[in-house]
Amino acid sequence: MPITQTASSTRTRSGTATTSPAVQWTVRIVGAGLVLAMALIHLKLWNDGYRDIRWIGPLFMTNAVLGVLGGLAVLVTPLRWLPWFAMLGGLLEIGTLIGLVLSLTTGLFGFHETWGGLVLPTIIVEAAGFVVLCGYGASALLPLLRERRTLR
Repeated sequence: MPITQTASSTRTRSGTATTSPAVQWTVRIVGAGLVLAMALIHLKLWNDGYRDIRWIGPLFMTNAVLGVLGGLAVLVTPLRWLPWFAMLGGLLEIGTLIGLVLSLTTGLFGFHETWGGLVLPTIIVEAAGFVVLCGYGASALLPLLRERRTLR
């Protein structure tokens, strides 16, 4: 039973913060949209010829599949698992962004990406996805982990 409530969170008797339904639905819709956008970008690039590049082609298809699964998971997972799936989606986004940065700078598996095309939209989508999903996941999980630590 809550003892205090604000527009963005509720604090339970145990002191655990839970986010409001509006925040949860915003994270679900925006976060899933960003993960699905990342998946669609990689599927389009795979279809446009990246599939023929050794290592990169299979990685793009893997990213597309994981992105669709991750986006759907963020949308439909039960509330108690949402922070965990949000963290996984955010980590997929940042891992993909790191791969892009490596391919733009030092190269990745012998492949060197060039600026142009979908590079800038991809950077924006992946960075925003990381911020939204991992930001929510961390804000929801850190109080729970701290509470567990104090109970030991």
